[in-house]
Amino acid sequence: MNKTKGCLIANFATVPATVHRELRNKCVTLQLLWEEYCERNPGGFYSYNHYCRMYREWLKTTSPSMRQVHKAGEKLFVDYCGPTVGVTDPETGEIRTAQVIVAVLGASSYTWAEATWSQQLEDWVMSHVRCFQWLGGVPELVVPDNLKSATSRACKYDPDVNPTYQQMLEHYNVAVLPARPRKPKDKAKAEVGVQVVERWIMARIRHEIFYSLASLNQRIRELLERLNNKIMQKLGYSRAELFIQLDKPALKPLPEASYSYTLVKKVRVHADYHVEIDKHYYSVPCSLLGQQLEAWISGELVRLFNQGQEVAVHPRKRTYGYSTRNEHMPEAHRQHATWTPERLLEWAGHIGSETHSYVLHILNSRPHPEQSYRFCLGLLNLHKKYSKARLNAACARALETKVWRLSGIKSILEKGLDKQPVQDPKPDLLSTMEHENVRGSEYYH
Repeated sequence: MNKTKGCLIANFATVPATVHRELRNKCVTLQLLWEEYCERNPGGFYSYNHYCRMYREWLKTTSPSMRQVHKAGEKLFVDYCGPTVGVTDPETGEIRTAQVIVAVLGASSYTWAEATWSQQLEDWVMSHVRCFQWLGGVPELVVPDNLKSATSRACKYDPDVNPTYQQMLEHYNVAVLPARPRKPKDKAKAEVGVQVVERWIMARIRHEIFYSLASLNQRIRELLERLNNKIMQKLGYSRAELFIQLDKPALKPLPEASYSYTLVKKVRVHADYHVEIDKHYYSVPCSLLGQQLEAWISGELVRLFNQGQEVAVHPRKRTYGYSTRNEHMPEAHRQHATWTPERLLEWAGHIGSETHSYVLHILNSRPHPEQSYRFCLGLLNLHKKYSKARLNAACARALETKVWRLSGIKSILEKGLDKQPVQDPKPDLLSTMEHENVRGSEYYH
């Protein structure tokens, strides 16, 4: 080997690793790097073709995941480890297993991990949120594996992304590109990251005992810092150094508004223009009867969409009941919307005590008081035809004989039964009216 050639080879020894690192910067090409190499070595340099050939030869000596050139700030690869970690209940001694999720940035291999109780949707989504906060920014793309919390339907060409997961990513202005089934190269970076975490972190804590998920995650963070600051032999830099140099400047900023976990699901509009979510019923415009809507359910709000357009917003309720807006009602229903149980009971009280007791029973007999408004209005208006005294007497007989239909009250009045003496209420009726599950008139005040 002549002296000039030996000098060239010596000068080129550290170039491929530098080339590989620099190519991760956006807009940097091999042509540009070769030109800069020539400027640094005016006394002798390789031709462009030989420069590229030697870089490709160097690539063959690296691992498969390193050979892929990922642009800075472009991709975040996410997957779960196979092994789990046990967490011991300090009171019972019962051991509960925790899952470990791993995220790896493509350009720097900067690695993040945490333990959660499951791979279910909420754990999966909120792990991403904590990862983005830890990174201090968001990438262009997230590349998850095809687990159910990420994709509703795995497909090589057009996978269906879980809508709740999609909504979270849209909040952060991040696109999603699920790894294709049976295409290991799509997720090589994630698989290597998982392997590193399993060997570097999980293997080290295999004999340690954790009494809470928080203490486990504290230990994972300690080992993550050591892992990310460890020098990688092939590149001569640590993941943390590469992160600061490459990925961190290229990440997009976090949104100003914080993210609140929002479940996205399909709901059907019932015949009463309400949709059911966790046994609470929320109204939508009555023109949408029978339509399938998309519900966004957060801790504070229920938002309902029809073909991407928001059609209703309600405060989130966690108890059985109805949330109904007047503007959603048909015109006929709006006429009753100004009525309340308090107004109906007040009107019934003016007619007589027996009428008040009867109306109170009717209001209590329906799951939702509004369902009985029409009945009560029809009943109270009977005083116009028969007088307040006769209506009150008819209600007394109805209470005694347990007649709970409007047609029954009308029959009593038509047949003059209200004029017959009324016996004292039976003990079983009194016990029924005083049952702890029956709302008294004070409930409506």
